[in-house]
Amino acid sequence: MIAWLKGEILSVGAESCVMVASGVGYEVTCSANTLAEVDSAESAELFIHTHVREDQISLFGFTSQVEKKLFLSLLKVNGIGPKLDITILSAAKVADIVELIENSDAKGLAKLPRIGKKTAEQMILSLKGQLVVEEKPAEVIAKSQNKEVVSALVNLGFRVGDVEEVVEQLEPGMDLQDSIRKGLSLLTN
Repeated sequence: MIAWLKGEILSVGAESCVMVASGVGYEVTCSANTLAEVDSAESAELFIHTHVREDQISLFGFTSQVEKKLFLSLLKVNGIGPKLDITILSAAKVADIVELIENSDAKGLAKLPRIGKKTAEQMILSLKGQLVVEEKPAEVIAKSQNKEVVSALVNLGFRVGDVEEVVEQLEPGMDLQDSIRKGLSLLTN
């Protein structure tokens, strides 16, 4: 099985790219997010899932292990095959999908293309608390921390709109206390 490819990006289409590695061109189906990352690159590295059926072998590529792990997790849900899986990953960022599942937001999941209410509920039932994503993606951590900073500053009496503007200006990676201090400083100046 092919698990990883590094090579030149020969072409990028609507749903796939052609990657040349060791003189062989591989057609790799990717999410819109991955295709956007490799579109302007001359070369790239992709984590690959090789999907084998009776009549075909397909390669699915991802720029991050986190996206690949979410793809593999979604494949375990009844009613989700690899093509629908890629459609889901194309419609939203990995962090947003993880957040919707962890928050049991069936309505939010049902807004994704080709996902109905039953499939959304099945995704939550199958994956909540069991996602293979080993680490929380940095975006999920940042969003969670930003919500805490907004909550703290609003509780101190500042307007929500002003607080949200200030929180967007904060440096990513700051710890919670420093973020609150910096936000407070910006709001009082």
